Amino acid sequence: MVRLAAARLRDGGIDPGPLLERAGLTVAQVSDSGVWMDAGRQVRFLNLAADALPDTILGFHLAREFDIRRAGMLYFVLASSPTLGEAFARVARYSSVANESITLSAVPGHGTGLRFGYSGVPRHLDRHQMEFWITALVRICRHLSGTDLRPVRVSVTHPRFHGSEAIEDFLRCKVSFQADPGEVDEVVFASGVDALAVREADPYLSQVMVSQCEQATARHARVRGSLRQRVENEIAQALPHGRALMDEVARTLGMSKRTLARHLSGEGVSYMEILEGVRLDMAEHYLRNSDLPISEIAWLLGYAETSAFTNSFRRWTGSTPRHVRNAH
Repeated sequence: MVRLAAARLRDGGIDPGPLLERAGLTVAQVSDSGVWMDAGRQVRFLNLAADALPDTILGFHLAREFDIRRAGMLYFVLASSPTLGEAFARVARYSSVANESITLSAVPGHGTGLRFGYSGVPRHLDRHQMEFWITALVRICRHLSGTDLRPVRVSVTHPRFHGSEAIEDFLRCKVSFQADPGEVDEVVFASGVDALAVREADPYLSQVMVSQCEQATARHARVRGSLRQRVENEIAQALPHGRALMDEVARTLGMSKRTLARHLSGEGVSYMEILEGVRLDMAEHYLRNSDLPISEIAWLLGYAETSAFTNSFRRWTGSTPRHVRNAH
């Protein structure tokens, strides 16, 4: 995605170099397709690129336009699968070969699809990567099956932004933005889709690709991420629903409030520091990258009153949300 975004910046007459530097990346890394880039820095660059273009749905646009074969080994192991069901199983198993920050798993219950998770990257700072992979997944499924496949359900944990309707038009499915508590980022197709045959699947290529992916997966140890990052992701999802209390987050993570506090202390941080940090990150992101009303941003951050959000933001930054938006 970074390489695609850098190319889009150049096409728009924008030098990606300064933005890459701000994100902690280099032009040399982008120029060498064999270089593995830190996932967190990639997310930062995508946000900077979207702001510079400007393009509120940059991830979607990149996914619509790129040659799906550029996914490399991951695409070809899917394209050689006998059915879409087998392709889903393989993409869940081998996703780390292509992206260290996204974890994939099968959707439980009825229907066929994939659930997206994050590893080592705060979910609340990312939007473009998620919209890229959802769009790319549907594109690939349509190509492999030779059908105009459409999901029956798509949900994401980030809010709707200006231009989001274009994503729904392409998917031909309403997207549940800012999903309800307990829901996650996922794409679900109707039951029976898993039995659809993959066009031109090559069983000999399949054996070669599975072997290669197994070796690559064994070499690539996934970064689990710190407890702090897991707490950040839980807080970001719970804030709009007023469920970002420490005891509820601890319960979601399978531990007691006291145990969570002890482990966070071992990482040199408190729950309240993480909570305020997430709120500040999300506030600055929404103020600079969306046209959401400030009252709605306050709600998304778990504040019952806009004035409470304004007071907190002034305490964090010395400025007001409206001043930051107007300046931007």
